[in-house]
Amino acid sequence: MNHEFFFYVLNGKKIKRFFIVAAAAIFAIGVIYVETDNVTVFSEELPAAIYSVPTDKKLIALTFDISWGDKRTEPILKVLQDKKVNKSTFFLSSPWSKTHPELVNQIKDRGYEIGSHGHKHENYSSLSDEDIRKQISTAHTTLTELTGQSPKLIRMPNGDFDKRVLQVASTLGYKTIQWDTDSLDWKNPGTQVIIDRVVKKAHPGDIVLLHASDSCKQTHEALPVIIDKLRAQGYEFVTVSELLQQGTVKGKEVRDQALSL
Repeated sequence: MNHEFFFYVLNGKKIKRFFIVAAAAIFAIGVIYVETDNVTVFSEELPAAIYSVPTDKKLIALTFDISWGDKRTEPILKVLQDKKVNKSTFFLSSPWSKTHPELVNQIKDRGYEIGSHGHKHENYSSLSDEDIRKQISTAHTTLTELTGQSPKLIRMPNGDFDKRVLQVASTLGYKTIQWDTDSLDWKNPGTQVIIDRVVKKAHPGDIVLLHASDSCKQTHEALPVIIDKLRAQGYEFVTVSELLQQGTVKGKEVRDQALSL
């Protein structure tokens, strides 16, 4: 009898341990299920905003946003041409593109990459999914008609997005492009400040934010020095698309507030 009692006690402990382990497993599964709605936008399962590309090669992408005006684009194009920078990426808003087709053609004819800067210049994270889709699609149609090519890259107005914006953009075939180095040219802080920020912060695989809108009055003055100094450091200028071919992109946490103009 004592042996039987001992046997049942042992089995009772095993059964208890089994239920504890099973309960823990069920709890863990429940946590994972609940947390799936809180996965950051930079997990592998979801689209990511691209800030830079890890690479050992000294490659760098100069990018220019344009949303209004006709006085700054040509001087910037002239600097790029004079300095023999044949590769850079311009993010164009569709209303600006529609009213300045001759400048769009200049950018295209000189072989520069054209991405979308959306339609209305507002924070897309404040819009419904349907309105986000409409903004991106409207810009896509305009840029495709003007350039004869469908853009695949987009920089959201103000650099503003959340995971919904990224998801909608991805379903429309777009990669969302941010930047690692902000020149702050949109603040007109002084030519030397712009130069120092870009040159000191630049790194292999960097995406640099610059502007060619009329509100940015010092970019064309800082640009020649930036190009010379980066070249002196051994950098080669490439388009964002060429940079993306270098390897896995580097994401950062979601930033829900406006980052630039």
